[in-house]
Amino acid sequence: RIRAHVVLCWLALLLIRIAETSTGHTWPTIRRELDRLHIGTFTGPAGTFRQLTELTKPQRDLFTRLNVPTPKKIIELTPKPR
Repeated sequence: RIRAHVVLCWLALLLIRIAETSTGHTWPTIRRELDRLHIGTFTGPAGTFRQLTELTKPQRDLFTRLNVPTPKKIIELTPKPR
């Protein structure tokens, strides 16, 4: 168990370092930008949907520099049963 924990911590640190070197930003800056992303769940007469907040330019730039596709605005759509 200890070995697995050490490996996971090492992988997390590696991912952080890759993110920092790819973007040119520190981890606290990257995390602060990505922490501003939120998902809202909305229910209406037609059903329920989950929507991501609008991406800011710094967030879009981070996704681009990390070569990660930007998330879709509508995450989930569940029509109301008839």
